[in-house]
Amino acid sequence: MKEKLLDILEEICETDMVKKDGNIDLVESHLIDSFGFIELLAAIEEEFGIELAPTEITREDVATPNKIIEYLTKRGCQWRDFF
Repeated sequence: MKEKLLDILEEICETDMVKKDGNIDLVESHLIDSFGFIELLAAIEEEFGIELAPTEITREDVATPNKIIEYLTKRGCQWRDFF
């Protein structure tokens, strides 16, 4: 699942930098904007069947690829279930 999530991020951000640096700040690096975040949430919901309400997610929750993975893990995502 982690690899698929990174593939989704790479497609939305249009760069493989999200795979090379898991701590890159997506907004500060101008890799994603608010529309991109909505697109990301929709892709996660579609790909993994996880409901994510944009109003319940803070910018800090999804600031970097690693933070997104951490957030989804806290939400109970079992990564091994998606391999």
